[in-house]
Amino acid sequence: MIKSWRIVHEKPVAELLAAQDSWWSSTKRFSRPNVWCILTEDFTFQKGVLMYRIVACIIAILTVGAVGVVWGQEPKTEEQKTFYALGLALSQNLGSFNLSEAELDLVKSGLADGVLNRTRKVDLPAYTGKIQELQVSRQAATATVEKKQGQSFLDKAAAEKGVTKTASGVIVTTLKPGTGPSPAASDKVKVHYTGTLIDGTVFDSSVQRGQPATFPLNGVIKCWTEGVATMKVGGKAKLVCPSDAAYGLRGSPPKIKPGATLVFEVELLEIVK
Repeated sequence: MIKSWRIVHEKPVAELLAAQDSWWSSTKRFSRPNVWCILTEDFTFQKGVLMYRIVACIIAILTVGAVGVVWGQEPKTEEQKTFYALGLALSQNLGSFNLSEAELDLVKSGLADGVLNRTRKVDLPAYTGKIQELQVSRQAATATVEKKQGQSFLDKAAAEKGVTKTASGVIVTTLKPGTGPSPAASDKVKVHYTGTLIDGTVFDSSVQRGQPATFPLNGVIKCWTEGVATMKVGGKAKLVCPSDAAYGLRGSPPKIKPGATLVFEVELLEIVK
């Protein structure tokens, strides 16, 4: 999860893909000389280390004959679908900007000028700071709305019978009492869970994947660290997480907006030794 970022420089994708693993490696066979990436620095809070990440790649679709997709046309071949999927992946990095259609058109214009090596209408280095300022201001505006809506939800949840509250305001409702030990913050746990927004939209679920998750309690959001520590093995609970105990002002775009209140149903299966 990106906590902060800044543009470092632009590099051809061919120079970056060779050093990248995971998803980006699968795109090597589609790389072209006119594909460029913006490399940024970001702070990964789970590990607490500074890492480089490719957060925006620009593809000159109009000049790649093998792709042959007209703007807005349904992708048909696997290569076309892969490029379309790349567009979807890149869009996630723009979620925190909350762009309007008119603003997105300006972004497209900048992409086209950069990709096609046309005259640039602004000096990019002079605007990198302004890009970050825009992101921060848009996140703050979204967070204000989300927090207001979330507070009403939190107040209602806190008024329910039998709930408890942690130090950070996480509201815990026991759905099924456990009979085993409770984990410490330094323990690794195995759980099944479903995470939803306050409107009930599921954004993540080990239950749907059919595979329990295992992680150290001190390596996740505070809501989990505090909430799961109140549970006993074999138990199930609902955690209502204020944004400050979840993803805060940064959110986790595109599914989790800045300032969002989250709800988790968690079943504690095991303390992993």
